Amino acid sequence: MTKQCAFIGLGVMGYPMAGHLQKQGFDTCVYNRTESKAKAWVNEYQGCYGETPAQAVKSADVVLVCVGNDDDVRSVFYGDDGILAGLKNGAIVIDHTTASAELARELNEAVAQQGGHFMDAPVSGGQAGAENGVLTAMIGGEQAVFDAASDVLACYSKTRELMGDAGAGQLAKMVNQICIAGVVQGLSEGLQLARKVGLDPDKLIAAISQGAAGSWQMENRYKTMWNNEYEHGFAVDWMRKDLKIALNEADRQGLSMPLTALVDQFYADVQKMGGNRWDTSSLLARLEK
Repeated sequence: MTKQCAFIGLGVMGYPMAGHLQKQGFDTCVYNRTESKAKAWVNEYQGCYGETPAQAVKSADVVLVCVGNDDDVRSVFYGDDGILAGLKNGAIVIDHTTASAELARELNEAVAQQGGHFMDAPVSGGQAGAENGVLTAMIGGEQAVFDAASDVLACYSKTRELMGDAGAGQLAKMVNQICIAGVVQGLSEGLQLARKVGLDPDKLIAAISQGAAGSWQMENRYKTMWNNEYEHGFAVDWMRKDLKIALNEADRQGLSMPLTALVDQFYADVQKMGGNRWDTSSLLARLEK
């Protein structure tokens, strides 16, 4: 029997993710805070839309959520029109929002009280990954629930890893963002020096990218960074939101993360330059301002 799905949140990630579900045979009903976006999605992919989260999820076997932050998640889960109010008994709820591990544990309990099953599953891969259906999902939840939802997750993710209990997916995403921040800052400083001393960027990257210095950021972002083009991916505003989550978790664990804290402040400088919507590689623009 075909699974009925609901997708809550049609931003740059959610819109194509929901589209992959519909295209691959899962009847999908969507909800978006701005209703015109939901109507546009239905016009493009068919399916249906709900005027409230509760309406969108009422027939869904699997409910997927991808919104902005902890507050946005709570706004679509709770209340008379929220997901929990309309959730069908036995439904699986998967939250793809990058949010706090605390929220994931809270929702795991709330969904269980409604007779459902919950997984936190933040994703990496950006808008391009969502559009091409090749995201990486880091998941917290139970093995049986993970197995039951694997065909749905496969519609838009290339890699899916169950990290542990509820909240573990969010913790893994924090590590992901911490690692990205440090790599991008190092790459930015390296490119700044290369420009200053007159090195050819293409020859430079050809020489160093296949060794220990190589990274995804180097291979995919060096050329746009060199050309001062910063409209290619995950926005600085969202990176700062994610780093705040990571730094807050570090505080709870009694850990010091000086590099992450420093790069977070560098991104604050980029925001002051008007780069809120620039992608995360714009750390180079801060060095060269």
